[in-house]
Amino acid sequence: MATSPSSSVQAARRVLADRLCDVRRDAGLSGKQLAEHLGWYPSKVSRIEHARTAPSAEDVRAWCLACGVPEHADDLVASLRAVEGMFVEWRRMERAGLHQAQAAVLPLFERTSRFRSYSSWLVPGLLQTRAYTEAVLRAVQRRRVAVDDVEAAVAARIERQQVLLDPGKTFAFLLEESVLLSSIGDRDVLAGQLEHLAAVASRPNLSVGIVPAGPGRSRMPVEGFWIYDTTQVNVELISGYLTITQAHEITQYAGAFAELADQCVYGAAARQVIGQALARLRPGMSS
Repeated sequence: MATSPSSSVQAARRVLADRLCDVRRDAGLSGKQLAEHLGWYPSKVSRIEHARTAPSAEDVRAWCLACGVPEHADDLVASLRAVEGMFVEWRRMERAGLHQAQAAVLPLFERTSRFRSYSSWLVPGLLQTRAYTEAVLRAVQRRRVAVDDVEAAVAARIERQQVLLDPGKTFAFLLEESVLLSSIGDRDVLAGQLEHLAAVASRPNLSVGIVPAGPGRSRMPVEGFWIYDTTQVNVELISGYLTITQAHEITQYAGAFAELADQCVYGAAARQVIGQALARLRPGMSS
């Protein structure tokens, strides 16, 4: 099981380990006795119960059978799968290409009513133009994905933007000003993206806040993240994709979002910042 910088993953591993330990104790077995039943070294039982080693599904089923409660196995395996899904390395998520990863999040977007997104690297996917999306996903594919299904992945991301038209959903986007000044695509791609960003910022169910660059800020930039209602946070890390469901951690991200939102400019002031970034591009743009 992959490790992650979030305590959510370790906490979930700890809960699963405690449940397995309870199963053993309820069966009246010591760790050494369970290991003998299973043909394992006692150290393996200890590592699993202390959440230092993740069991496999087969380990969990054998554990329950040896403790006389095979009926508990399915539930514990389901918990194991949930923990495994909290942090997914990019190489695992994208081994079949980028399209599947893009399409997989559509149900989450459909059931969410309130979206909060903070970005310190790129314009968020829901606000991207097709050209910008293609530049981003092409760069990802070249760097870490053997399968080239960029065209299908771009189509899936653009199709997902239909959620913006749902009047029952609200969207709050916070972007660092630096996002407006750099792009994986060329000047024309970035200019088109900035024009689109200024246009969508006027939608009634959507707000765009820009964190101005410069000294004097109370909260420094952090990793980009999405908050879905009050039930889930997703964070894109260099190594993989993190899903957070622990209430106290969601609260921390919501607090960070609120602090960053307080530093933003909105409305006409945000469009002015976007316009200034666009003006910097024009002298070097092709006609």
